[in-house]
Amino acid sequence: MNTSPIDTPPGPPARRSGTYLGLGTYLGLAGALLAMVVLFSLLSSHFLSYGTFSTLANQIPDLMVLAVGMTFVLIIGGIDLSVGSVLALAASAVSVAILGWGWSVLPAALLGMGCAALAGTLTGSITVAWRIPSFIVSLGVLEMARGVAYQLTDSRTAYIGDAFAWLSEPVAFGISPAFIIALLVIVVAQLVLTRTVFGRYLIGIGTNEEAVRLAGIDPRPYKILVFSLMGLLAGLAALFQISRLEAADPNAGSGLELQVIAAVVIGGTSLMGGRGSVISTFFGVLIISVLAAGLAQIGASEPTKRIITGAVIVIAVVLDTYRSRRARRRT
Repeated sequence: MNTSPIDTPPGPPARRSGTYLGLGTYLGLAGALLAMVVLFSLLSSHFLSYGTFSTLANQIPDLMVLAVGMTFVLIIGGIDLSVGSVLALAASAVSVAILGWGWSVLPAALLGMGCAALAGTLTGSITVAWRIPSFIVSLGVLEMARGVAYQLTDSRTAYIGDAFAWLSEPVAFGISPAFIIALLVIVVAQLVLTRTVFGRYLIGIGTNEEAVRLAGIDPRPYKILVFSLMGLLAGLAALFQISRLEAADPNAGSGLELQVIAAVVIGGTSLMGGRGSVISTFFGVLIISVLAAGLAQIGASEPTKRIITGAVIVIAVVLDTYRSRRARRRT
């Protein structure tokens, strides 16, 4: 008798839900990260330093939280290309609330995150209601969100000041509150994915949505909720970016979706859905960030950085395809 992913027998939640990628995956990611650090340390005398790593840690919180949301989206078999534009939309809404309406920091932040969550909900709702690939829907939302961001700011950078600066100011060991918050998001998201029924449902939807439906569970609200969560985290990422720039840029986040997807796929989350881990995504974020910082320190040109980063993404996708085919052969 066939059972759905939701009806699997009791056991360790991570293995049961399918999120467990294996110790070899984590060791491989850690090894790749270590190898990159050693390589760039040999190529640049300034790379292996406290200043480099503290700066790096304080520059990646927005990428970290976006990658968490994208991990959930890819696990259910979707993709969201609008995250960069939604980030810009949230930042623009915050700037209007503070500069135009005189709102205080907290209501403005909630407005920005609410707008981002609404954009994510729109993507998820249209994808689910009309069964349109999320790739196409999010591409449309990408354009709409960017357009609204331009309208809200009159296509100009809005300087907010130091209202959110506390988020990016180092408080201990050179680490900012933004990085600490991003780490907490990663820990909570991993626990949700591996230790809750909700997480098991997401894995089940990505593995075999029809089996989930036959098990009596409607996957539609869960899929919409995941896209809403993606939007909400894009709003949080916007606050992190505002805290660093002290401004809202309507061009912010352009091309960021590619970095986010690359980090998630490098971390081992399958583009086919049904498999992923937030912890491994964190390793993917570190690999992408260390690669970019290392190439910058050794003086690599912009075309060279793009070529190398693109090659890493292609290799990650090829490995993901290889893993998926091996998994299908075993079953």
